[in-house]
Amino acid sequence: MAKHEHVRVAVIGSGFGGLGAAVRLRREGITDFVVLERADSVGGTWRDNSYPGCACDVPSHLYSFSFAPNPDWPRTFSGQRHIRAYLEHVTDTFGIRPHLRLNHEVLRMEWDADALRWEIETSSGSFSAEVVVSATGPLSDPRIPDVPGLDGFPGKVFHSARWDHDYDLTGKRVAMIGTGASAIQIVPAIQPQVRSLTLFQRTPPWVMPRMDRNITGAERRLHRALPFTATLRRGLLWGIRELQVGAFTKHPGELGLVEKLAKANIARAVKDPALRAKLTPSYRIGCKRILLSNTYYPAVAQPNVDVVASGLREVRGSTLVGADGSETEVDAIVFGTGFHVTDMPIAERVFGADGHSLADAWKDGMESLRGATAAGFPNWMTIIGPNTGLGNSSMILMIESQLNYLADYLRQLNVLGGRAALAARPSAVHAWNRKVQTRMERTVWKSGGCDSWYLDANGRNTTLWPGTTGEFRRETRQVDLSEYEVLRAPRTASTTTSRPPRTKETAQ
Repeated sequence: MAKHEHVRVAVIGSGFGGLGAAVRLRREGITDFVVLERADSVGGTWRDNSYPGCACDVPSHLYSFSFAPNPDWPRTFSGQRHIRAYLEHVTDTFGIRPHLRLNHEVLRMEWDADALRWEIETSSGSFSAEVVVSATGPLSDPRIPDVPGLDGFPGKVFHSARWDHDYDLTGKRVAMIGTGASAIQIVPAIQPQVRSLTLFQRTPPWVMPRMDRNITGAERRLHRALPFTATLRRGLLWGIRELQVGAFTKHPGELGLVEKLAKANIARAVKDPALRAKLTPSYRIGCKRILLSNTYYPAVAQPNVDVVASGLREVRGSTLVGADGSETEVDAIVFGTGFHVTDMPIAERVFGADGHSLADAWKDGMESLRGATAAGFPNWMTIIGPNTGLGNSSMILMIESQLNYLADYLRQLNVLGGRAALAARPSAVHAWNRKVQTRMERTVWKSGGCDSWYLDANGRNTTLWPGTTGEFRRETRQVDLSEYEVLRAPRTASTTTSRPPRTKETAQ
């Protein structure tokens, strides 16, 4: 029989969110936990995305944990290989390996209201846990559009997050579907080796220069000898981005100057007026994520690259037909079409207090309390939950704020004592989300005239946080017990819940 293991906390996923949660648990003195990971190694999206040119668009010293600074980043914007190595280093440094359960894909999580715990079924055994921390992240499950005829394509097909390194693109006719953050890194990396590259672009991105360079040996030695210098560097990078937030969230008109600079960037690199027109967006800069690259426009302007200014309509054998009617013969198709962000598959595997799945609860749009907890799902918390994403800064800042909230959540359970659980009140969840969505109306993401992956099927932005990272940290500094119902284990078979006397902490 498969082994069953009971723990106090089960963490799902071993990317930045999952490893951060594991480190925070140990720092809080909690060692009775496991990290369930479906793959055979840690790293999350930085393990899965290994396509040519893969790198981060946030500066290295800001895209790392504050409690685990790395003085040896080789570049100001780090590549995938170095970020993955950093996560392996964090795993070893903070003693997380004994807690890892690799090749344990979570198949189902179900809340047991009588035992006040989660029953978890994985591909390699079962677990039970008093608290679940879901850190699967929104960039976990690739999204490939349902293109008619794709199943009959005789060549190679793969997603950017599942790159086939055994397939040699040299001399091949390649189609790149999509023009997001992955595509603008892939295109310059593969353009010199392919015979032809056809880029299917539904809407062009705004691309700004990437201020990337090698970090000198002298800088690295300084950061090792005087760690406060790296802290100052991180603080400066953070402060600059905090000052930019108002233009995205309150005064989109202030982005006009940035838009002029972006147009000048296109003009410098692309001399062909027809191609330049194809590559110039018609929406306000910032409505979609602003991308960074010094090589994308020069690569697209090369003779072996063709830009189809429309989406992919259908596939007929080895012929790709664009929405504009154009036809292209290719040997391989690479999808850079993003991930299931607003419809995360993990939600279909989580079943709460009423027996319904999280996907059912979120069928009209994702909602959570402070980006962390969901109504009907006691003692369940998500890292990088609804409306915690950023458009211009480092997600590690948001993750660390959520780790603060997690730590206080567990402290509150300790104070309550006995077998207890905290269930987010629906009224608190709705109130928080009304506030967030009201603020969202003023942002460039809603008013900028684009259709982005930030928006769900109903046109609501359930992805981004409409404020500064400092503000989010204040909002998640501690748990407000008035936003939760305290659940107690049944005292008799006929009792379902028993609540403690109302106090100032638990009264609404």
